[in-house]
Amino acid sequence: MASTRRLAAILAADVAGYSRLMGADESGTLQALKAIRSELIDPSLAAHNGRLVKTTGDGLLVEFSSVVDALRCATEVQAGMGERNATISRDRRIEYRVGIHQGDIVVEDGDIFGDGVNIAARLEALAAPGGICVSARVQEDAAGKLDLAFEDLGDQALKNIARPVRAYRIATVAVSATAQETRALPLPDKPSVAVLPFANLSSDTEQEFFADGIAEDVITSLSRYPSLFVIARNSSFTYKGRAVDVKQIGRELGVRYVLEGSLRKSGNRIRVTAQLVEAETGQHVWAERYDRDLADTFAVQDEITEAVTIAVAPAIAGAEQQRALRKPPGNLDAWTAYQRGLWHFCKNDRGRQRACTGILSAGHRERTDF
Repeated sequence: MASTRRLAAILAADVAGYSRLMGADESGTLQALKAIRSELIDPSLAAHNGRLVKTTGDGLLVEFSSVVDALRCATEVQAGMGERNATISRDRRIEYRVGIHQGDIVVEDGDIFGDGVNIAARLEALAAPGGICVSARVQEDAAGKLDLAFEDLGDQALKNIARPVRAYRIATVAVSATAQETRALPLPDKPSVAVLPFANLSSDTEQEFFADGIAEDVITSLSRYPSLFVIARNSSFTYKGRAVDVKQIGRELGVRYVLEGSLRKSGNRIRVTAQLVEAETGQHVWAERYDRDLADTFAVQDEITEAVTIAVAPAIAGAEQQRALRKPPGNLDAWTAYQRGLWHFCKNDRGRQRACTGILSAGHRERTDF
């Protein structure tokens, strides 16, 4: 059968934590999914003119001729799932993540292919459990036609998609309590930072290990500062390969700062960039670029790690003082009050300024070596 092209709205969905659910209760999970399909998803697809292209274990791929139909179906299903989960314990809830994109697709033997499908799948990965994430094309077509609130996530670099895609999150009451609680983790008493895995932007896949090694070493080095709370590698590396907004990372990990970076290789030279972002505001606190000859991999890795660590710790100290100065006097915790006092102590005396600059470095030297 010959392939054809057409414009369509593509909905991709999967179950968050599917492997965990199957590991805990395989037969119960499969039975629940079967009931959800027959009682909620299939009737909603029929009501909104959706064509189920295929299922992939816990996933669904659906084609609509209308963006409005796709969004109505998605919000209806998520609302229905919210009602179903209201009386189910958090660890047993089945929660879908949904991505929707409108684009050109190739249709062959009933299946669909192309960037339109791939983008919908990548957007689904950006959605929270119980949530919906859409592209700018979907948001533009739905504006004024549906009573939905869209949260702009900015341009997203999606895996295997050549150009950035502007994404929006739809505010729905069905976003899971699990996701809400995770995003609302309280901040520690001292400055907190998450070091994300550095992105390998070169065509050399072997540099993936080098990029990961730099991030891991920076985590280890920053952890030696008693004045900092550093998120463990196992938590921060869950974002590897995902284009996630730093504000969301800050909420989910309970951190005030996020350090992210990238690596590129050309010939025998590498370029590593790193930037420190204040998660709550999305503002850059510090950024730097490092160009090195790749003669000795471990020596270069150690050199860049040390340079990044030495720069990041004082940058966080300065950002904490500025944050303290922005807060109303009646709303200061102990750490913020200390930072404000430190700023006043240091600002008018050059000798004091030099002493204050070394505070975090001194804290680093106080670590215990085993």
